[in-house]
Amino acid sequence: MIYMALTPAIAMTVYAMNIPNLKSMLGLAWDCGAVTTGPVTVPLVLSLGIGIATAAGKSGGSNSLSGFGIVTLASVFPIIAVLGLGIFVEMTVSVESILESARLAAAATSTVPAWYETSPGEEMVLGIRAILPLVIFLLLVLKVLLKEPVREAGLIAYGITLAILGMMIFNIGLTYGLSKMGAQSGGLVPGAFTQIEAMQSSPLYIYMVGIVLVLAFAWFLGFGATLAEPALNALGVTVENLTQGVFKKSTLMYAVSLGVAFGIALGIAKIVFDLPLAWMLMVGYGVAVVLTYFSTEAFVNIAWDSAGVTTGPITVPLVLAMGLGVGGAVNVVEGFGILSMASIGPIISVMTTGIWVRWRSERTKKIAQAEAVPEAA
Repeated sequence: MIYMALTPAIAMTVYAMNIPNLKSMLGLAWDCGAVTTGPVTVPLVLSLGIGIATAAGKSGGSNSLSGFGIVTLASVFPIIAVLGLGIFVEMTVSVESILESARLAAAATSTVPAWYETSPGEEMVLGIRAILPLVIFLLLVLKVLLKEPVREAGLIAYGITLAILGMMIFNIGLTYGLSKMGAQSGGLVPGAFTQIEAMQSSPLYIYMVGIVLVLAFAWFLGFGATLAEPALNALGVTVENLTQGVFKKSTLMYAVSLGVAFGIALGIAKIVFDLPLAWMLMVGYGVAVVLTYFSTEAFVNIAWDSAGVTTGPITVPLVLAMGLGVGGAVNVVEGFGILSMASIGPIISVMTTGIWVRWRSERTKKIAQAEAVPEAA
């Protein structure tokens, strides 16, 4: 299924990279696949997949992770959808009409926005919209389709209320805290290697030293922000429980964080040196496909799902702000593409870790068998 889903995405990418008007939207399209799964979607989708796998009798033995894999497909198809939309628009709409529509839209926004379109009202509405429709949908499924009562309804209602309130507060905190700090640091980081208007003393270092510092900053930002992602923590707990401790939560989280760190550093290098994103994507996913062939189904499920849980509400504001800031400083047309590279990294790192874990397990088993032979004799 991964091969079948990746084939049209790569084919559309190859087509778009040869069209000037579409080439600049490749980063946006692949970034859209990275931001689809967050702290609301991931626990729900994981629980749904594991529940179906358990009900189907596939929860034991080597199939303990057969409920995974949904998250990665939920990340690939948005890429196909956005690329398809871009190709359709490019074929049917002229650039002049798009610019005219943008001008009219900008003129229309000059009116006073409603309370739910400005902060903090907008964050509160988004917090409700992120959870309440899902709750209503699941309630209808239970009551109408399955004709089952809601067990522990009071406790579930209490938890959902806390989740909605928490999401509202979380959104407000992101807007006034993390996003603002990310925008400031992202806009000023390029001052390490080039001159920007916001910093009179820029560049702070010689070019190569500044570049190394910016890449190091991107690496540590990706590593630290990924460890703090709630969705990754939920994935780690689920994987450790289902593998009965063979694949530990800490091992998964560090493998994913290392992959994201190197992916974000590569994404920043892509912007600074104006590297072709399409070729970087094809090389990265080519390596991932080869590792997929040599990995077991269980580790393939974990690795590809980890790509969808790495970029959540903590990582995305920081990474996007930094990418757009660096892109503006070096006069790049667009600063997207970092999140897409951050999604490839964990796929490669987790499958590599899985191959190592399997090799170590088999080696330990062989050593134990070899030691058991003389004892039996």
